[in-house]
Amino acid sequence: MANIKSAIKRIQISERNRLRNKSYKSAVKTLTKRYLAALESYAASPSPEAMVTVQQEMSVVFSKIDKAVKRGVYHPNMGARRKSSLSRALKRVEAQVS
Repeated sequence: MANIKSAIKRIQISERNRLRNKSYKSAVKTLTKRYLAALESYAASPSPEAMVTVQQEMSVVFSKIDKAVKRGVYHPNMGARRKSSLSRALKRVEAQVS
């Protein structure tokens, strides 16, 4: 354990940030899985209601990714890359269904 006051404070701050980052990353992973599950159910049986569910899940994931980028959990390029891959997945399913 550190003896210097500033070092102790840095340890506390880094722990606080680690927990915040962990919660955002976990939430993004969970929401992504929910989105992909909704996408699979839409691909299995395409319907307007299923598409609405997919769009809602996509919106929630995008929002959480944007918040994580805003708070410095993710690099902006990483957030853009994740959103792009989710959009591509939707495009692939839409092309497959059509």
